[in-house]
Amino acid sequence: MLVFLAQRLFAALITIWIATIAVTLLIHLVPGDPVRIMFGGFQTTEAELEAIRTRLGLDQPIWRQYLMFLGRLAEGDLGRSIVGNQPVLDILLERLPATLALTLASLAVAIVVGMGLGFLAAVKRGTWIDSTAMILAIVGVSMPHFWLGLLLLFLFSVTLGWLPVAGGDWRSLILPALTLGLATAAVLARMTRSAMIDVLDQDFVRTARAKGLPGTLVLSRHVLRSGLVPISAMLGMQFAYLMGGAIVVENVFAWNGLGRLAIQAVLARDYPLIQGFILFFATIVALASVVIDLLYAVLDPRIRYAK
Repeated sequence: MLVFLAQRLFAALITIWIATIAVTLLIHLVPGDPVRIMFGGFQTTEAELEAIRTRLGLDQPIWRQYLMFLGRLAEGDLGRSIVGNQPVLDILLERLPATLALTLASLAVAIVVGMGLGFLAAVKRGTWIDSTAMILAIVGVSMPHFWLGLLLLFLFSVTLGWLPVAGGDWRSLILPALTLGLATAAVLARMTRSAMIDVLDQDFVRTARAKGLPGTLVLSRHVLRSGLVPISAMLGMQFAYLMGGAIVVENVFAWNGLGRLAIQAVLARDYPLIQGFILFFATIVALASVVIDLLYAVLDPRIRYAK
């Protein structure tokens, strides 16, 4: 198990290392002078621009800029934002709880709705319940986040007045969580149905039924547990998908998380904040993947003992 954990942590570190290279190159991929672009809206002299280049290290060769960035990163320093001159790490940590709350709430919606529909469709395979569930899944996969969010906003906030349009309390979390979660539930429903049908056709399930075990016991103890193994691996990818989808949904519902912060940073041309967001996001996704891999290994011991 320790070897398995070490392998997954090493892969996560490689991912984060690649992200550090990407964020260092990011500022140099923009056409033109990055300092002039960042401070184009301010009245600055050439001397002030040169001082800013020196402060940001942009007057150094790119390899030295990368080493300087790694040195600051080792001290927990992601730089300071252009707007407000605040530590980037503090800004990201301040917005992180809101995005995590939205992502976890969306994942809960996806698990309850998606796995429920998929399990029901597999048990009722070939019936109208199966067909209806899969049609709903196709509709959910095909609908963009922003469009679904606007529909829910118009229905529950504007027309019915049940939920607030925006805000920071738990009621304001319902609509964005549904927007993200229902789209993911559609993917999860198809995956669950496929996994459960594969398990239902296995010999050990037929043997359990032949022994006279109740149908509910066979489904809960044998089918559901075995079917969770491939689904758990998919949940890791869906977590990263939800974190990325939060960028759009947070702006639709004015939810003050990392996604909305990223759009604000892009509009303000705040490159230190953009760089910090990319690296921070990559780190969270990489660590979440390690956790899901460990869960996968717990559910299926063959994985952690594989060469």
